[in-house]
Amino acid sequence: MRHVLEVFGVFLRLGLTSFGGPVAHLGYFREAFVTRRAWLTDAAYADLVALAQFLPGPASSQVGMALGWLRAGWGGLVAAWLAFTLPSALLMFAFALGVGRLGATGGWAHGLMLASVAVVAHAVVGMARTLTPDAPTRTLAVLSAAFTLLAPGPAAQLLLLLVAGLLGWRFLPATGLLVAADAFPVPRGARRVAPVLLGLFVALLVALPLLSAAWPAPALHLLSAFYRAGALVFGGGHVVLPLLEADVVRTGWVTPEAFTAGYGAAQAVPGPLFTFSAYLGASTHLNVPPALGALCAVVGIFLPSLLLVAGTLPYWATLRSNRAVRAALRGVNAAVVGLLLAALYTPVITGAVHAPLDVVLALAAFAVLVRTRVPAWAVVLGCALLGPRL
Repeated sequence: MRHVLEVFGVFLRLGLTSFGGPVAHLGYFREAFVTRRAWLTDAAYADLVALAQFLPGPASSQVGMALGWLRAGWGGLVAAWLAFTLPSALLMFAFALGVGRLGATGGWAHGLMLASVAVVAHAVVGMARTLTPDAPTRTLAVLSAAFTLLAPGPAAQLLLLLVAGLLGWRFLPATGLLVAADAFPVPRGARRVAPVLLGLFVALLVALPLLSAAWPAPALHLLSAFYRAGALVFGGGHVVLPLLEADVVRTGWVTPEAFTAGYGAAQAVPGPLFTFSAYLGASTHLNVPPALGALCAVVGIFLPSLLLVAGTLPYWATLRSNRAVRAALRGVNAAVVGLLLAALYTPVITGAVHAPLDVVLALAAFAVLVRTRVPAWAVVLGCALLGPRL
């Protein structure tokens, strides 16, 4: 219990202060757990980061879960996730209640929507540099964006990721995933539990849509939609945007304006970006109390990561050396860039940019993110303040 409380305390401080997105979070984690506390070596930490890049879901949260599990078992995993997630989830829930009272059509909300244009464009550029370094992967990204725009929806996106993985396995060289030579310590008994967890991950992915169709309870609809988003999004962070948009905007659960304003606000809070789900769950037009909706959305979107991290850790040493797996992942990553590029067009640009001054503010915010060290949350707050003047 002492180690569990220790994990909770450290991750709560990180959840309150970790601004800057998943890349910055990984830097904070290294300082806290490798440099300051020496819970694991640099090489073992690099292995955990590589594992998170391999799995679908939020990378920084998955590394946090793994760190908590290695330190204090299952209690540590849950404590790390809860402490790191709770501050930003509560802030996004409070923001949803505020939007519900004030509406998402004011100038401040429009400023948040324009900030999201700059943030997503910055993410597209950064991910394209890393994940599409050559002509074949860039071509696959462009084709993926076109396919997503022509065939929106979660089923089409799943098909796209599967095809991209097959193309990567067949045609792309197996580069990337450069990990450390030494393996991290795996908890005792992990190999016995891992197959059960991976089986549960697949079972829920199949069963939740069937259950929500047979038993049309709004809370079950939310749990199913957000579980699917958390299970299928490769790349984490901003890449979840198109999956969530397909599930909550195209279905009419959340208006495009409220969706984009909430996404902008998510850039201004610490902790994982996936807590945007708390805002969406509380903002839906379904007949669900806001607190229950937020809880279903947050649990649904993070549960796949919990199952995958604990189910994959014992086998990571084998998976990371498989050339076919690495090549397939290159194809999936290129498709992820295409998905995010399509999301930049709709709903982000189409929902936020309506006049020449909108273009000017969005471009200025993008330039600040690219050319300066001003953090994203400061850019978001600046856009929110300037929004009423447009």
